[in-house]
Amino acid sequence: MSGDDHTHRPVHGTAAGGAYVALPPTAVDAAPSGPVRLLVAWPGFDPPRTASALAAAMPMTGVPVWRVYLDLPGQASGQASAGLGSGAILETATIEAYCAAVEGAAERLPDALADVRRHLAIPDGPVALAGFSAGGAAALLAAARGAAPVTSLALVAPVVAPARAARAVEKRSGRDRSWTEQAAALADRLDLGTAAAALAGREIATLLIGGAKDRVVPAREITSLRDVLRRHETGPVESATFRMGHALAAEPGTEARPPITEAVRVDGVLTDWFRDRLALPEAGGEARPAEDGHGAWSSTNPADPSTGEVPAVGSDSTAAISGAGHPH
Repeated sequence: MSGDDHTHRPVHGTAAGGAYVALPPTAVDAAPSGPVRLLVAWPGFDPPRTASALAAAMPMTGVPVWRVYLDLPGQASGQASAGLGSGAILETATIEAYCAAVEGAAERLPDALADVRRHLAIPDGPVALAGFSAGGAAALLAAARGAAPVTSLALVAPVVAPARAARAVEKRSGRDRSWTEQAAALADRLDLGTAAAALAGREIATLLIGGAKDRVVPAREITSLRDVLRRHETGPVESATFRMGHALAAEPGTEARPPITEAVRVDGVLTDWFRDRLALPEAGGEARPAEDGHGAWSSTNPADPSTGEVPAVGSDSTAAISGAGHPH
């Protein structure tokens, strides 16, 4: 199949030993504006937990490049794992599985890209990365470690620090974690605030999305990561907060299902943001989503001069993009 063949059918395959779902570039009102022809995204340990479930929740249909959703290593396609907000994160086996999945996703990205490009006849070039929860951590880690040339990065409720997520569960449950020293060291390696330093000067446009009701990754974690990235001058960094919890799909979150309201809103923001960076409007058209009004951010909206925030379109004030990508 050619990378320019605008079929409406998803492509299912295996790359670097893991399953993927590829959605073709079917946007009719825009074309790619640069060399990026591929956007790669990973799911999380919470719903949506698989590539197919994430593709259904956040298809980003208006983005005129291939969107390829990869399963996290070790996450069986038909098997639900324990959510990070549950007491399971306090067990060594769970945190080791989480660390292995995130590290493995970053390490396997070059091989996965090679397989996907071969299967879909997509030429070499830079990529855009996205991810939800654990997948968001994998996306930032892959960019920080130079697993691929990355131009833009969107992280939805990324697990900024596994140790802090576990600490929150400890407080809610009244239990102490039983991590071994080795497990704790593995978790500390995945603190995204520390990894951010490797992105200094890379000029990677970054969008961070969090939930005001998220108990796994509180909104303050997203704000803190945004500020760290800005201090390191990694490129333009923006953030958005929705009135939502952590999950973006109903349990068990392993199969493709119609998206829930929160996912539709997040998908709108991602679509709009990636289009602004990856899309060139066709003659006589504008590089805007065909459907706007599901919580999508519009860069044409005026910012509030007192806060620097740009309101989300049609979100009933549920989200706002913070900042214009300029370091404070």
